[in-house]
Amino acid sequence: MTIRRIIGADVIDLRHAVLREGLPRETAIFPGDDDPNARHYGAFDNGLLIGCVTLHPSKWQALPAFQLRGMAVVPDLRSRGIGQAMIEFLERDLRHGPIRQLWCNARVPAANFYRRLGWQIVSEMFEIPTAGPHVKMTRTLPHAYSS
Repeated sequence: MTIRRIIGADVIDLRHAVLREGLPRETAIFPGDDDPNARHYGAFDNGLLIGCVTLHPSKWQALPAFQLRGMAVVPDLRSRGIGQAMIEFLERDLRHGPIRQLWCNARVPAANFYRRLGWQIVSEMFEIPTAGPHVKMTRTLPHAYSS
């Protein structure tokens, strides 16, 4: 498996299949995907996209942050470390940049995955109509982040 930065258009089909199944493809295109400061990452196996995640420039409590969005792994390949590898990759990718704060609206079934990677739940559960129950989660990267 290899992980690398990719362009936003490359994540749409996998996002749609995994996160927006049954909805129009356009629902997998998020505002901010085309922001030049957005970062899109893909995990590949033999050239096939098997996982994706996006970071959108954002704010968290008025400070610069990245919002993690559209985390998706091919269903048959879940629980094999692909998601963790993508999170670790993007955190390494951010280590020399000025933005230390990450946040996301995590689907409730995925919250423990993020917690194991150092994220904290910072809200009560809430409903996103097209995606189900969620919680807000955050992670602050250390200033001297290395790995």
